[in-house]
Amino acid sequence: MTDAIKSRIYLATISVLLLVIAAMAYKFIVAGSTQTGEDGRVAVMLEPGERALMLREMRGFVVGLQLVADALSRDDMQGVAKASRAMGMARARDVPAAMMGKLPFAFKTLALGTHREFDTIAADAEANGTPRHALAQLADVLQKCVACHASYQVNVEAAK
Repeated sequence: MTDAIKSRIYLATISVLLLVIAAMAYKFIVAGSTQTGEDGRVAVMLEPGERALMLREMRGFVVGLQLVADALSRDDMQGVAKASRAMGMARARDVPAAMMGKLPFAFKTLALGTHREFDTIAADAEANGTPRHALAQLADVLQKCVACHASYQVNVEAAK
C-alpha cells in the first residue's frame, strides 16, 4: 500500500469520526430529545425520574416566586435576595448531564437565562436595590416562565 493510499484512508477515517462527533454534538447540544406534542408545543422526552426532577424544580420556582413576592410586599430586600439566590445558577448545576443532553438548545438557553436573572435579582437586592426595581426584574423572569410553558411540555420517553 502506497503512502498516498494510507493518507487517503487516514483522512477518510478522520472525516467519518468528525462527522460522528458533529452529529452527536448536534443531538446533545442543539436538538435534544424532542417530539411535536399533541397541542403543537415541543415535547421534551425524559425518563420518569428526569421528568420528576424537572417538575420538582418548577414547583420550587413557584415556592421561590411566592417568597420573593412576600419579601417585596414587606420591602424586605434581604428576603428578596435570599429567595432569588436559591433559584439562581447554583440550582442549575443540579441537573444531570444526561438530562441536559435531552433538552433542546432554546430550552437550555431560556432556563439558564432564568437562573442567571435570579442571581441578578439577588445581587441587585443586596446592593440596596428598590422593591420597584426587583418587581420589574421579577416580571421579566415571569415572562420567561410564560414563554417556556407556552413552547414546551415535558413527556415521558416510551419504554425501549
